[in-house]
Amino acid sequence: MGGKIYIGISGWRYVPWRGEFYPPGLAQHRELEYASRQLPTIEINGSFYSLQRPESYAAWYEATPPGFVFSVKGNRYISHILRLRDVDPALSNVLASGMFKLREKLGPMLWQFPPNFAFDPERMEHFLSILPHDTAHALELARQHEPRMAGRAALEIDAKRKMRHAVEVRHDSFADERFVKMLRKYKVAVVVADTAGKWPYFEDVTADFMYLRLHGEKELYASGYTDEALDRWADRIRAWSLGGQPDDARTVSALAPPKRASRDVFCYFDNDIKVHAPYDAHRLMVRLGLRDSVAPRPAPPLKPG
Repeated sequence: MGGKIYIGISGWRYVPWRGEFYPPGLAQHRELEYASRQLPTIEINGSFYSLQRPESYAAWYEATPPGFVFSVKGNRYISHILRLRDVDPALSNVLASGMFKLREKLGPMLWQFPPNFAFDPERMEHFLSILPHDTAHALELARQHEPRMAGRAALEIDAKRKMRHAVEVRHDSFADERFVKMLRKYKVAVVVADTAGKWPYFEDVTADFMYLRLHGEKELYASGYTDEALDRWADRIRAWSLGGQPDDARTVSALAPPKRASRDVFCYFDNDIKVHAPYDAHRLMVRLGLRDSVAPRPAPPLKPG
């Protein structure tokens, strides 16, 4: 049967997309409404640059259709500024900032580290150990937020829901068996990141799901994917979704991953500069039997407003 497969895009607010992917004259505040009816999942990028507010998360929830899933990018204050030092209060702030407003549309959290951040086993293990794996635990941590969050924190959940985390690393020192073992211990996925050869590439299976970020086949953030490249990605995604891994998987660890009947797969295109991302996502979905061959698919009429 295989796990669920979600193919989407990283972010949705891009000037070059207006009048190209987005219909001419579409109001900017309706772009998420439109994009979420073309693709089943989108990464929230704004949460990386600054803490968002509960009302924003609530609005994003309302703008998207049933069954839609968001990935939330963790705040760079944790990964780039603190560099995993004394991160407990900062994590509480992130969790309190409003993501519980996404309710059943809350998908994985993505934690992206900078290219100059080397593997520090002690710091990384502490960070992985405090990541919550359900919303009830996340709420406990969120309640420990710093005073500056007063008046802009969302401290209520509608249900206890599973939470997932993925880590994207960009330093060669992470090609370390200890890192893979650590991720498996805490059930956190390593991001399979296609970066046109710029940063390390790992395909180790370390969790009950896979998280892929396709930044560009030949040129970072800019180049599109050929038919042959998309065929290859479709084959790999099928293998992962069926609980296995590709025969030619590029792994750090020689140890095989725990066996599973299936794994969910989240795949996001981040080659947005030249408007390739939404179209490449659609072409990959067609290959996986998740969409028909019409691209882009006409969106249903949008609600007035």
